[in-house]
Order: sequence, then structure tokens, then C-alpha cells
Amino acid sequence: MKVAVLGATGGIGQALALLLKLQLPAGSDLALYDIAPVTPGVAVDVSHIPTAVNVKGFSGEDPTPALEGADVVLISAGVARKPGMDRSDLFNINAGLVRGLIDKVAVTCPKACVGIITNPVNTTVAIAAEVLKKAGVYDKRK
Repeated sequence: MKVAVLGATGGIGQALALLLKLQLPAGSDLALYDIAPVTPGVAVDVSHIPTAVNVKGFSGEDPTPALEGADVVLISAGVARKPGMDRSDLFNINAGLVRGLIDKVAVTCPKACVGIITNPVNTTVAIAAEVLKKAGVYDKRK
């Protein structure tokens, strides 16, 4: 089993990576992706946890290498809500990020089960569903 965490250097992504490293079955692969150049370093830190889960970090503009062969994709990428920022401001930023990542999921690992943590979740999930429908790979069970 391969799990890809997109947005792996943020607070949620790092905590999620730690939990997955501890909970995934032996022999699983954990791919950590973020645009931040420190992502491979986060992967090295997580890999020190003594389990039989293989961890690899990917950084840069293209998440494709992290997504190749993924069975599960968890998206925690996005900006956090700052003081004075309302939900529409948050949506305007994070919706584009989720759309771009889901475009890559639709092409690279269309059968993967996708979980979205990026706020505002009620709208980012809907955007992801529409992108997957447009690509012809939407499965309401996933």
C-alpha cells in the first residue's frame, strides 16, 4: 500500500506523516510531498521512527513522483486562516491549490482514495469532486 501526503511540511501534514509511519502496515510506502524544499528532510526525520514503512520525500512544483502508484492520497496543503481573513479569502487561495493537486491525482493515480483536510473543507471537497468528474475518474465511494 502506498499513501501520499500532499502538504507534508505543514503542521497537519507533519503530524499526519508521524501517525501514518506508526500505523501503516509493514512494507507500506509513505510519500511526503510539499512545495517547500525541506520536504526530503521531514521524510528523513519521520524515517527514524523504527517501523517497516518506507518513507520518501518529494519537493518542488510537481507532485507527480509522489503520486505514482498511490492507493491513498491525503491533501493537507494550503494556507491557514490568519487574523482578519474570512472563509471566502481562505477559499480563494486554497481552492486553486486543491484543484491543481486533484488534476494531478486524476492523471497519475485515478483509482486512489482521496482524503481532503484543506480548509474550507465543505468547498474544497466539492471542487475536488468536480475536477475528478470532469476527468472521468470520479467514484463517489472514494
